Amino acid sequence: MAAISIFGKGNMAQALKARYEEAGNTVSLIGHETDANLGDIVILAVPYPAVAEITKNYADALAGKILVDITNPLDFSTFDSLVVPADGSAAAEIAKELPNTKVLKAFNTTFAAHLATKKVADTVDTTVLVAGDDADAKATFTAALEGSGLRIIDAGSLKRARELEATGFLQLTFAVSEKVSWTGGFAILD
Repeated sequence: MAAISIFGKGNMAQALKARYEEAGNTVSLIGHETDANLGDIVILAVPYPAVAEITKNYADALAGKILVDITNPLDFSTFDSLVVPADGSAAAEIAKELPNTKVLKAFNTTFAAHLATKKVADTVDTTVLVAGDDADAKATFTAALEGSGLRIIDAGSLKRARELEATGFLQLTFAVSEKVSWTGGFAILD
């Protein structure tokens, strides 16, 4: 059992809270407070533009923690591009800002509905892809979700966050343009 802190209180934060609690963890949701106590695993369930303020306000408190970036760094004015370098990712930018934090990328390719129902398109089990450079952090992340009903696949090093963000971006553009529903999307079959 782990202590989980989630920045955000929206649909993704609520769905994540339910899955982590189902797995036996304690979960706290953090809004705009600047002095919250942080758990072992900290999740950024906020729009990418909000990340800079969080990392600034909590830089010292995040040292040594596992920080899970679920953001998709979209240009929200056009919904037509990502706002990070083509060879980088939001997760890599966060890791540069917080060198003493174990940064993982996960949940950005799953919608809140996938987490809430544990299914994609009400038929395929939800798979969470996780990328990061710290094997122990990934093992802790995976262990905290045992019993949640979610399948976890290690997507490789933090460099793979770039591909995860591109996939998340594509899936979001499909949903926003109503080419797929918010319960549909990408799934892993085996």
